[in-house]
Amino acid sequence: MTARWLRAESLALAVLTGIAFVQADASLWWAALWLAPDLAAVGYRVNPAIGARAYNAAHVYVGPVVLGGVALAMGTGLAWALALLWANHIAVDRALGYGLKEPTGFHDTHLGRIGRG
Repeated sequence: MTARWLRAESLALAVLTGIAFVQADASLWWAALWLAPDLAAVGYRVNPAIGARAYNAAHVYVGPVVLGGVALAMGTGLAWALALLWANHIAVDRALGYGLKEPTGFHDTHLGRIGRG
């Protein structure tokens, strides 16, 4: 039941950050970077533990929050748009059940196992 609440919360955040990205009036070409955080999954080619660390580093809200804070402090619209895009990526992943990874393997997440258990 807890995972459902977390996924619903992430869906709400995905909608909010998506709307904010459009409102930021950023070029939609930047949306091509939406999948960039998933490049961290390349670490799984080394081993599951390194893959999980790399993936999780790119999929926690600390990164987009820091980038967003810097963007607001410096008044840079580009960094703000990228922070929103990054946060949106994380929120959509979590809403779909792709949580932070456990070192045991890609399919083991803090939201439960991905796919058929």
